[in-house]
Amino acid sequence: MKKSIYILFLFFSNLLHASDALPNLQFVTPSIVRVQWSADGKLHRNNTGVCIYIPQKVKVKVINKDCNVFFITTQLVVEMDKKTKALVFRDRKSNHVLLEENHARPYETEPVVQRRVIYDDATAHKENTANGMVTVKNIIRIDTIGKSTRFRVNFRFCKHQALYGLGSQMEDYMNLLGKTVYLTQHNLKLMIPVLNSTKGYGLLFDAGSAMKFSSEVDGHNGYNGTMEIEAAKELDYYFIKGQSMADVVGGYRFLTGRVSLMPRWLFGYTQSKERYVSSQDIISTLKEYRRRHVPIDMIVQDWNYWPEGWGYMKMNPKYYPDPKALADSVHSLHAKLMISIWPNPQYCPEEVDFRKRGFMLEHSVYDAFNADARRLYWNYANNEFFSKGFDAWWCDSSEPLDADWNDIPEPENGKPYGWNDHKRRWLLNQNLLSDVLGAERSSLYSLYHSMGIYENQRATTLQKRVVNLTRSSYAGQQRYGTIVWNGDTHASWSSFRQQIPSGLNYMATGNPYWTVDIGSFFVKNDSRWFHKGEFPDGVKDDAYKEYYVRMFQWATFLPMLRSHGSDTPREIWRFGEPGTPYYDAILKMIRLRYSLIPYIYSMAAAQYLGNYTMARPLAFDFPADSCVWDLKDEYMFGDFLVCPVTHSVKEANSRQIYLPESTGWTDFWTEKHYRGGQWIKMNTQIDRLPLFVKDGSIVVSTEPTEYAAEQKNKPVTIRVYPGADADFTFYEDEGDNYDYEKGDFSTIRFLWNEHYHKLTIGNRHGSFPGMSHHQTFILQLPSGQKVIHL
Repeated sequence: MKKSIYILFLFFSNLLHASDALPNLQFVTPSIVRVQWSADGKLHRNNTGVCIYIPQKVKVKVINKDCNVFFITTQLVVEMDKKTKALVFRDRKSNHVLLEENHARPYETEPVVQRRVIYDDATAHKENTANGMVTVKNIIRIDTIGKSTRFRVNFRFCKHQALYGLGSQMEDYMNLLGKTVYLTQHNLKLMIPVLNSTKGYGLLFDAGSAMKFSSEVDGHNGYNGTMEIEAAKELDYYFIKGQSMADVVGGYRFLTGRVSLMPRWLFGYTQSKERYVSSQDIISTLKEYRRRHVPIDMIVQDWNYWPEGWGYMKMNPKYYPDPKALADSVHSLHAKLMISIWPNPQYCPEEVDFRKRGFMLEHSVYDAFNADARRLYWNYANNEFFSKGFDAWWCDSSEPLDADWNDIPEPENGKPYGWNDHKRRWLLNQNLLSDVLGAERSSLYSLYHSMGIYENQRATTLQKRVVNLTRSSYAGQQRYGTIVWNGDTHASWSSFRQQIPSGLNYMATGNPYWTVDIGSFFVKNDSRWFHKGEFPDGVKDDAYKEYYVRMFQWATFLPMLRSHGSDTPREIWRFGEPGTPYYDAILKMIRLRYSLIPYIYSMAAAQYLGNYTMARPLAFDFPADSCVWDLKDEYMFGDFLVCPVTHSVKEANSRQIYLPESTGWTDFWTEKHYRGGQWIKMNTQIDRLPLFVKDGSIVVSTEPTEYAAEQKNKPVTIRVYPGADADFTFYEDEGDNYDYEKGDFSTIRFLWNEHYHKLTIGNRHGSFPGMSHHQTFILQLPSGQKVIHL
């Protein structure tokens, strides 16, 4: 018998089928239409749990002509070709084509056979890997367990647009038009089957399997594109029309749920590493931050805290004698505590408990699709951590399996398996996940795992918001209090450059919370394809310190600021002492981040209340400027233009920056003003990254305190960047409970009139317990500074 965990589970006939079946159209709103199709003309439902909307009552006018049928709402015209069944989506007002299906062959199907690997439990044994402990067994046989269908929907894309989305991928693409992207869950890949176009439309594909998106120039001023869905009961997708990419995000969130509002403290600094080894290690680290007066709001306990086995939600009393006392000590230092938890308990009482109840899948993964299993998982987490005061979750390995991480694939055609083996990685991982989870839900595990944490914590208390940092994601997961990070990256400048468009495409889907391991996870290099760091001496090497600082500057302008990784320490004093360049550069960014928390928290509220995305591709704000469509290393964070430095000083001491057209820009550091629509060259000194603010912006800030809650009732500075009218809503609430859902929050609207050079501060609307009835604003206007008390 061959020892292996990864077996190809899909066998297919290579026969493509078209059909005369009609697509089923359902107008969810006047600007959103659902398209369902199967070869037999019946609706079979994929039942992913992605969408939770209540359809609106939509008035649809139907016009039946000789060759076409037209379905018309106040926003959309959907035209169906009677012969080929292909759909064309038009803007109702302009009648411009937004998107059309391929007229010759809009839909295709292909039968697939599902097979499951049967393992010999008697041969189970442990193997330690880079992803933790895994259980390996011998294979007995492979059984055929059923059939499914592969679907393809074929589109014609207009040439004059850019496409974004599909999650956080490894392919190093910004604009996805003309590209092929392989979609499955993986340590370094997060799948969100959503596309967002600069033409003002988006697509959500509602299926739970692996997928592949491909598009290529067709020679006729456009692109042929295909979304291939590997296993589903039916083709099911939503066309979302919007006046902007932000409107598309709003449509996506209408379908799949609002973004959770994270607690205010989350927008401070989080210190993590692999790993703190005891309660004393955690406390002494926090005390050192406080002694140095370096701001910090959360510290993280990574894996291997358990007393036995793997992934056991129990702290080893030898090193963590009293978890409640640990949490209390962290809180006494005005910080929060995050704990790493895993979905695959092994060789411990927790695994035994799950198995005897029938809640364990193959490879020792608990069955997150089972509501009773999710409750049992929560009980373990609550009993050991949450009930004792722990504040946040780090749900690691939520893919929950990786086919190329523990068993490195063999070379193919003499070429070693590596970073760019995207198609092979896609096949390996979808097959493993399909074998364990089922092909039609192979990408859904993280959605249900996150749901279990969110719903059960909220059932326990509404006084603490759910914070779940997790490594996998899916459409709809934004409603469950999750932040994702991009996996176990390696420290190299090329990896750094690739991570920026990866995150921007993720956040373009409507899922706004994405972050990274500052400094990258793997710093050293070994024979494994993913362990390719270029700084073996870590913090002893100034080259790594420079790399770390540049990543830190970038991450200061991401939704979560978090340092983490293996191979070398990450605390600020590992990079020098006060007065040395790397230490001072890191401290400068932390203090800047804390000064901007009122601004960032207001943006977070805008994400919850509407269709806003705080960190986003430039195309969101400048869709008509084609120069930004494929720009990988610049993006918007609020009204800031962020330009990370992604090369070492040995390569260059400057970088080229494009300032988007249709507005002017102010250098944040020097206050020099530039016109838009031009490239400029900027020097890149180590203590800052190029940073600009667009004309017509209002930025609110406060003094950089040592923790976020310390900012309560501090004066707030309102900085106006003139050049155009500006509008900003300042948001406040209690900071860490769910009372805001009942309306317990306040807002103040600031309006800048460029013509009259006048700032209007609106009335405060709303209230919340503990709200101060007095507020001091420091106004920084073009005419000078002014202090007012309200």
